[in-house]
Amino acid sequence: MARREADRELLEEERKAIFLALVQAQDGKVGVTRSRKEVTERFGVSDRQLRRIEQEGLDAQWPPLG
Repeated sequence: MARREADRELLEEERKAIFLALVQAQDGKVGVTRSRKEVTERFGVSDRQLRRIEQEGLDAQWPPLG
């Protein structure tokens, strides 16, 4: 995957879908490291993007949290 593809701008709807997939993977008893790897590959985002999305979702209490 090209670096610029992984760092593309994502809509809030896309970020929420990524966050939901991450939470669901972790709720499904997949470890944090493995869940992050699976979600970055599934959605074609970088680890850096995923961590920003994860923090944004936690801060905003995105579903399924809030």
